[in-house]
Amino acid sequence: MMGNRFHATAPRRNQPAKGQGDDAAPVLTHDPSALIRGIELQNQGRIPEAEALFRTYLGTHPADGAALYSLAVILLQRGDHAQAIELLSGGVVACPTFAPLWMAYANALQSTGRLAEALASYDKALEINPQYTEVLLNSGVLLREQQRHLEALERFQRVLAIKPDHEAAMGNSGIILTEFKRSEEAIAMFERLLKVNPNYDYGLGLLAYERLHACDWHGFADNSAKIIDGIKVRQRTCKSLPLMAFSDDCADHQISAQIFAARFPPSKKPLWTGERYRHRKIRLAYVSPDLREHPVGHLMCGIFEHHDKSRFETVAISLGIDDKSRLRSRMLGCFDQFVDARAMTSRQIAELMRSMEIDVAVDLAGYTADSRTDIFANRPVPAQANFLGYPGTLGTGYMDYIIADRHVIPPEHQRFYNEKVLYLPDAYLPTDAGLKISERTPTRAECGLPDTGVVFCSFSHDYKINPPLFDIWMRLLAKVPGSVLWLMSRSQVSQANLRKEAQARGIDPSRLVFAGRVPLVEDHMARYRQADIFLDTHPYNAHTTAADALMAGLPVVTFMGGAFPARVAGSLLHAVGMPELVADSAEGYEALALQLASNPELLQGVKAKLRAQQATQALFDTGSFCRNLEALYVAMWRQSELGGAVDALSSAPIGVPG
Repeated sequence: MMGNRFHATAPRRNQPAKGQGDDAAPVLTHDPSALIRGIELQNQGRIPEAEALFRTYLGTHPADGAALYSLAVILLQRGDHAQAIELLSGGVVACPTFAPLWMAYANALQSTGRLAEALASYDKALEINPQYTEVLLNSGVLLREQQRHLEALERFQRVLAIKPDHEAAMGNSGIILTEFKRSEEAIAMFERLLKVNPNYDYGLGLLAYERLHACDWHGFADNSAKIIDGIKVRQRTCKSLPLMAFSDDCADHQISAQIFAARFPPSKKPLWTGERYRHRKIRLAYVSPDLREHPVGHLMCGIFEHHDKSRFETVAISLGIDDKSRLRSRMLGCFDQFVDARAMTSRQIAELMRSMEIDVAVDLAGYTADSRTDIFANRPVPAQANFLGYPGTLGTGYMDYIIADRHVIPPEHQRFYNEKVLYLPDAYLPTDAGLKISERTPTRAECGLPDTGVVFCSFSHDYKINPPLFDIWMRLLAKVPGSVLWLMSRSQVSQANLRKEAQARGIDPSRLVFAGRVPLVEDHMARYRQADIFLDTHPYNAHTTAADALMAGLPVVTFMGGAFPARVAGSLLHAVGMPELVADSAEGYEALALQLASNPELLQGVKAKLRAQQATQALFDTGSFCRNLEALYVAMWRQSELGGAVDALSSAPIGVPG
């Protein structure tokens, strides 16, 4: 699931008690009075006094596990990982059977990117105490970060076998189940979690969002209202990305992002502190987990290829998997440097960017899956920009800019964005003009479509479909005899639920046709030629999918909403010179779709105009888009040299750094 963070547990302060249970309180083998006093001071927040006492105590009792652990906790909480590792590497030798030391050692190693050693240390703690739930939880999070999802799920489930009501283990298990697309199990897990704690952070959003993925609309209206009402009073009812499927209010989106941004506070030790670089070219870095077969990868690859290498030195910071795809291979040839940073910590990545003297860094992920916002919290570069992957503000003070257009963020909405808004002249969303759609169009029969009748198409994700929208779609089917709705549902569960919902609205479920996956994007896009009208989703529009439909010559019908995600398709239609396909209300959207479906001559005229516009309008001119984007990068660079931020409404000066 996009935008999720897993819950782990940091090493905790000791309690002055005997035994080695789940909290792993130590067995005291010496006169404990000084140690107990140190722990009391630590628990009172009198850290310098506690640290001094622990160090004195360890001078005479160097193999006391409790004192070693307590001092290590202080060092870790202070961020002094190097000294913690030095202390703990000797501590686990001196006290090899004391599980908390192995846990703290693993935590320190993990914080410095030594992940294999960290996992081995967690495993050593589990050998000593197989029921050490904090270790099971933390090692599960580490395994998930290494893309070892099944092993991670097994550890979270071991926690639940020990503590059935363990909230973090339920939350983490549910999230992994969503990643496996095991929606029914995930929904059950989130329901169980909310029974234990109805106010679990983001719990209501986790449940409601996964129900959307399954097209299970049980309680949709009530849960949406609870989520939105909670956000308005700054409660953690829903993470910012899932909220976009429930709310069309950019004020809600900003509040939610600001709440979530608290997880990534600005570093107290920023890496760039105003230094001026003197490079012959602007050093431009793109940071993303999606430099692979992914919508962001498809949208950006043409841009990467078109960059002017006489003015820009380009660097890729890849946070995600290497899927060995054709797209990944294209990208590897685009950049001056391509860094696979998966195994690095966020601080290490930030330090690398600072050492490379990057001038402008672009975050292509925001709060989506496997992103690393904390890289930017370390302020590694002079100019930092939020672009493309996440359609909204990040709610932070250290992301300088968001790149948009005047349709997705009209000037009057700028107050809902923590970043300075920089405008591209046309659509903010790029396309890859180098993509060649397959010449052969599959037959209707090959697509599972009837030989005749209007084909309404919506290849958006399941979670973008909701009851009010589906009501409109079913009314269209009822009013257009012989028509079908062509969807791209990802699971049998969601397909069954959508058919059930159609039946409940008096529509034969067989009029819903589900497209299967095809290996090549060129073949997938050729299928659009068999559709007649693309029905956009709301409040979370089709983004890449809408651009694909327009590229294939399929008219998109949308209505312009209030927040960024609900304005993207409208932006694309304006950029391709088809504003007449943008309605200003749900009623207008339904009427427009019905008018096109009921008037074949009108529909053919719209398709003919779209084909003509493709060659002349800005949407599919990748080269011009790249030049406009580079102009913004130059403006960011120039302004960082002057020590300020680019005016949101100013024209970006185009030039070569001197």
